[in-house]
Amino acid sequence: MAELLFETYGVPSIAFGVDVAFSYKYNQQQGVCAKDCLALCPGFNTTHVIPFVDGEPVYEGCCRTNVGGFHVTDHLKQLLSLKYPYHLARFTWEKVEDLKMEHCYIAPDYVSEVRLFQKGAKEAEEKTRCWQLPWVPPPIEEPPSEEEIARKAAIKEKQGQRLREMAEAKRSSKINELENELHGLEFLFHQLEQVEESKVLSFLAETGYGSRQEIESARNKVMQSLRKAKGEPKNEQDETEKVDPAANEKYSLINIPDDMLTQEQLNEKKKQLSLKSMAEGRQRLKQKRHEEELERERKQQLEEEKRLENPELYLEQLHARYKDLSERLDQQKRLKTNGGHSNGNNLSGGVGRGERLNAAQRERMRLLTTAAFDRGKGEDTFGARDEDWQLYKLMSKDYNDDDEGPDEEEAELACISSRLQDLDPTFIPKLEAGISQPAELPHVRPLTKEDFQIFLGVERFRCPELLFNPNWIAVDQVGLDEMVGVSIRRLPYKDESLEQRLTSSILVTGGSSLFPGIVERLEAGIRMIRPCGTPIKIVRALDPVMDAWRGAASFASDPQFHMQTFSRLDYYEKGEDWLRNYQLQYTL
Repeated sequence: MAELLFETYGVPSIAFGVDVAFSYKYNQQQGVCAKDCLALCPGFNTTHVIPFVDGEPVYEGCCRTNVGGFHVTDHLKQLLSLKYPYHLARFTWEKVEDLKMEHCYIAPDYVSEVRLFQKGAKEAEEKTRCWQLPWVPPPIEEPPSEEEIARKAAIKEKQGQRLREMAEAKRSSKINELENELHGLEFLFHQLEQVEESKVLSFLAETGYGSRQEIESARNKVMQSLRKAKGEPKNEQDETEKVDPAANEKYSLINIPDDMLTQEQLNEKKKQLSLKSMAEGRQRLKQKRHEEELERERKQQLEEEKRLENPELYLEQLHARYKDLSERLDQQKRLKTNGGHSNGNNLSGGVGRGERLNAAQRERMRLLTTAAFDRGKGEDTFGARDEDWQLYKLMSKDYNDDDEGPDEEEAELACISSRLQDLDPTFIPKLEAGISQPAELPHVRPLTKEDFQIFLGVERFRCPELLFNPNWIAVDQVGLDEMVGVSIRRLPYKDESLEQRLTSSILVTGGSSLFPGIVERLEAGIRMIRPCGTPIKIVRALDPVMDAWRGAASFASDPQFHMQTFSRLDYYEKGEDWLRNYQLQYTL
């Protein structure tokens, strides 16, 4: 510090001192404490105890602990951050410092105070403090009025009408385009019929088409698109008639005998046969699907007629069918899992799939067992004979016969369940086996005033307790009460009357001495380490925070102050080592 002040800032002279000594000087002048006194100062970063004898400090008896108000504030900040992790931004250092000075206190007996809060007594509730954070209640959403509902419905209807008009205009425009394109193709097709055979190719080249069939195919596509745009049903007979010429041209080699074709044409004929069979298969599949769709529509129409005829009876029959199918499928799934046996308490007996094997499966199992038993006697020659491979045929035959049945029933159950959900609002479908229950979404409740309240209970006296138990934060040093005993033991001379005079005038100063209860706790702790009957009197400084400044101001205004300072000349002449050996003397 001297090097910084002298060499960097060029100050003429400086003086050093300890805050507890300055506070003692001021309070001794005010008659708060005697000349023989123990000054105890729990400050911001450290705690000092300095014995004064006849107004002079006894440096051999000084004691210091590296715990102060900073550690109390930091510990309180950590506890509140762990207790309320969703309000971390609120726990600024300045705010926690204010909470400490406003609400914290020293417990007369820490263990008894903790047990009081542990039991949840009424006293503990009275000692608990609440800090209400800023909170604005969310606005209450009132249900919309009938006028608002009618207004929104009118707006929605207007928007829907506008969309319908736009869709109709777009549809009309598309129909006009398709009709114009169709007229152009028909006119082109009519002109092509009037063109001579020798000029067909040149006419087609001018129009951009390759053949008559290509023009006809384009016309058919436009006609189909036009019917679709107008919403007309498809004419399957016309489609078949229009597809046939193209198909005949595509498969032109099929009806020609093989002896009239070259080798290349024969290969092409095979390809055409294959393509035609696949096309016919697709056509049959399409026809089958169309028939199934018609059958489904017919059944739905019959179901609707039954429902309209007698709704109550129809709903009752649906419920009965749903219950029957559900029980049947549940039984089948239980058999697949556990077999058909139970242990007598309607609980599955742990019997596996083997209990429900049919005759074919049991035969396969017998063949496997026999083959394994026969081949296990000596060298393995399985596969050397043709009859050995018959086993694979038997193994792969009808292996899943029992697993293919319930598919139709499951589809029917799903259909009935969907139908019941539409017709019966009270119907709740059963959870199908194998389908996991959807995870329940967490319920998010709105935040209330209580969610923005910080409660200070045991933290009020737990944090200041660090001054008496520094080992809680891994500082292996003594507390405030023990520091007094250490300081007295360090005095260079043993005088019982002097020790009694010191304990009968103990001055407590510093910011941390403002905690309520610190004087009583110190008196109880010192009484435990001093001989019985020792007079003990503890007084608090007039202003524990500002008395050190007032004492330093009084010291600086003394006429002899310039003799207690270090000048820049002394620093450059004697060096900084001389400063280390200096002891500040007071003229009181």
